[in-house]
This record gives sequence, C-alpha cells and structure tokens, in this order.
Amino acid sequence: MLSQESQLLFLIVFFIYGLAFFVMGIALFLETSHSPSLIETSLLLPLAIFGILHGLHEWFELFLQQTSWMGTQIDKTLYAIRLVLLAISFISLALYGFQASQLYKKTTLVRLALPLTILGLYFAIIIISAIKAQNNSTLDLFTLTNNLIRYLLAVPAAILASIGLRVQAKEAKRDKRFPLSSNLNYASFGFGIYGLSQLLVSPLAMFPAQVINNETFFSTTGIPPEIIRAAMALTITFGLVRATHTIEVERQKQFSVEREARIEALERVKEEMAAREEMRRDLLRHTVQAQEDERARISRELHDETAQVLSAFSLGLATLNNKLDEERSDLIPTIDHLQNLGKDMSQGIYRLVHDLRPAQLDDLGLVPAIQNLIGRECCKMELDVALDIEGTSKRVDPLIETVLFRVAQAALTNVARHAQTQQANVSISFEENLIALKITDNGIGFNTKGPFIPPSGWGLAGMRERVEAVNGKFILKSSLGKGTSIEINIPKTSTREDRE
Repeated sequence: MLSQESQLLFLIVFFIYGLAFFVMGIALFLETSHSPSLIETSLLLPLAIFGILHGLHEWFELFLQQTSWMGTQIDKTLYAIRLVLLAISFISLALYGFQASQLYKKTTLVRLALPLTILGLYFAIIIISAIKAQNNSTLDLFTLTNNLIRYLLAVPAAILASIGLRVQAKEAKRDKRFPLSSNLNYASFGFGIYGLSQLLVSPLAMFPAQVINNETFFSTTGIPPEIIRAAMALTITFGLVRATHTIEVERQKQFSVEREARIEALERVKEEMAAREEMRRDLLRHTVQAQEDERARISRELHDETAQVLSAFSLGLATLNNKLDEERSDLIPTIDHLQNLGKDMSQGIYRLVHDLRPAQLDDLGLVPAIQNLIGRECCKMELDVALDIEGTSKRVDPLIETVLFRVAQAALTNVARHAQTQQANVSISFEENLIALKITDNGIGFNTKGPFIPPSGWGLAGMRERVEAVNGKFILKSSLGKGTSIEINIPKTSTREDRE
C-alpha cells in the first residue's frame, strides 16, 4: 500500500499525463477543420483520436487505482474497458505512424528493410514468450493483455509516430518552415522516448517483462516510469500544440497576403471601371456634341439653301403672275396655289430648323431658349408652364446649355403626353459653381421602379445619360397620384467669356 504522499504524487502525475494527451488530441482535432492544415487531415485525425482516447485511458486508470486504494471491489468489466481504450488509442497511433512514415511507398520499405526485419523478430519473440509463459504457469489475464498491448501495439506505434513526425519535420525544413520543423522534431523525440518507456510493463513470468519492468526500473533509478511518460506526453503536446500555433501564424500571414492581393485586384477593377465609366461619359459627351453639331449643320443647310431656294421660287412665281396678260388669266389660280404651297413649305422648314437647333440657344443662351420653348411648343400642346429664374443668368458651356434645354424639352413633352395635367413648373437656378434645372407637375405620377416595357422608359434613360455625360446628377421623384419631379444639377465648367 502506497503512502499518502506517494498516492498524491501518483494522482498528480496521472492527471497531468492524461491532460497532456487529451489537450493534444483536442488541438489536433480542431486543426483538422482548418485549411491549409498542419498536415493532411487523413493523417491528423488518427493522431487526434489517439490523444483523446489515451488521455481518457489515463484518467480511467487513475479512477481504477483510486478505487483499489479505497479497498472497493472493482468489476472486471471496467478493466476490460480500460484495455479496450488502451488498444484503440495505440491502433490509431499506429495508423498515423504508418501513413506519416510513408511505409506504403516501396522506396521507404526498401530503406527501412533492416528496422522492419528487427521489428518482425521482436514481434515473434514477444508472441512466443507469451505463449510459453501461459503454458508454463497461470498468469493474470488482464496483466498479460496489458503487457501484450504495450509490447505489440504501443512500442511500434510510438516509434512509427516518431518516424512519421521526423519525416514531416524534414519536409517542413525543405520548405524553409523552420519553426514548424523544430516543433515537429520535439514531438518526434517525445514519441521516441515514450515508445521505449512502454517496455516498462508490469512484472510477469515472460520475457522481457521478468527482466525489464516498472518495478526494476523504479528500484534502479528511483523514478516511476509514469513520470517519464508524463514528461514525454508534455513534450509531445508542447511540440504539436506549438506546431499548430506556428501553422496558424503561417495561415494568418497567407490569408493576409491573399486579402491584400484581393484588395489590390478590387482596386484595379475599380480603377478600370472608373476609367471605363469616364470613357463612356466622354463617348456619350462626344456623341451628344456630334449629334447637336449635326443638327446645327442640317439646320443651317435647310435655312441657308433650301429656304432660300423656296424664297426665290416664290418670288419667281410672283414675278410671273405680274407679267401674265389678260389672255392667260386662267393660269393665275395655279400660280397662286403654287405660291401658297411655297409659303407652307417655307414655314415647315422654319419649324424643322427650329426643332433641330433653336437659334435662341446659340445666340441668346439657355433662358431665352426655354422661354421660347414654353411660349411656342407648350402653347401648341395646351400646357400652361410657369418659369422661375433664381440667381443671375449667365452663359455656360454650350454643351451644358444644350443638355439642359433637351432635358427640359423632353420632360415637358412627357408632361403633355402622360401626366394628364395642363400645369407644370420650370425652375432654373444659377449658383456660383452650379446650375440647376427642375421640372415639376401635379399629374398622375408613376412608379419610378418600373417595370418599363420598351420603348417605355427610354426617354428617362436618355435624359439621365445626357446629364451624366456632363458630370451632372439626375434626380427623379414620382409616385402615383402625387405628380413628378425631375431635378438636374450640373457643375459649371466655364462661361462663354472665359472661353473667349
């Protein structure tokens, strides 16, 4: 019976022993969900299972030992459960060691031919010795099973795990991941010593348990084998937990680099989009300017050529009419009819010229052009429009004046066609660095979110595109039964005097 001090030391050692492996198992199990991981998940998972099950085994053994000290009868089923936990934990460790040491590769098998031969002889000696001992004397079945699990599973599994971690450490060193390589080497060393400590089993009449066991080791060194195992468990846990921490640092650095790369890519995309948007605006601006230039050219040609030809034609008819004598009076009605047709054609061309490019817009500016628009076209559409001017009216960039005039023209046309009202208001505000145009009505309104079925909605889209082409803001507000408001704000670029 151990003294109370020895029992307390035993409890502390076994608790730390189990805690170290359990923490290692949890840490590695959590690592399996990360990417990139410490090593492949298929390798980490068996090692994590070993840590969790072996930690539970040590705590279970601690419980059984305490129960034994208290003199309580222990059901043999509990001993069987402990042995099952011990066996499964070392089978998981052996699976990890087999995969990590890459024994499935032919080159590795050839390189490890001698160690594997020694391992085979070791297995044969242990098995033969156990059979002979069982035949020669009656041994405790649980003690024999415990020793065989440690001889046949624990020792080779721990050695394989040590080799596997060493292989992983070399790969990490080859990749210049030196902190990771160092921590894996700590764990490899710990598993190596831990595997050798599994030879220190309970005394039994079989080789080598009758020569090398935990009692002879304690009597020789004065150190319980459990302390060495606990120390190696702490070393293994330290190495592997530090390795997972190192991997986490590497992972964060990798994520940081990837995040910066994504940010740079997004910035490039934004710059490209901004450049494309600016190019689109420039293209639209040039398109609007070219369209207005073409309108002005056609307007001038109609005014300067076609209108003059019609005027000359009318004058020629009048001259011809004056020279006809009474004998040819029957032609006078025909000539009068041709003169009337000429006048109608002249008036039509004048209206067409004005629609293409109002002369007031080029000669007098935006306000007179809109006043003429309200006085002529809105009257024809039976639309009563109130005009309000705020600030001092000044000439601005011709393209801006053109955009504002066309938007006002399109908006008032929409009011006359769709708003079902005869009232509208136009407000022009000249501020220091901004010119604003606002058209409102008290009509039926509409849903600004659509849906718009083409060609419905094209007019609004055209207005918006024109305004945005000159870096302006197009604000549309409307709701059913509450009328519609269109507001345009365009920064001034230069006055006509500045350009001159």
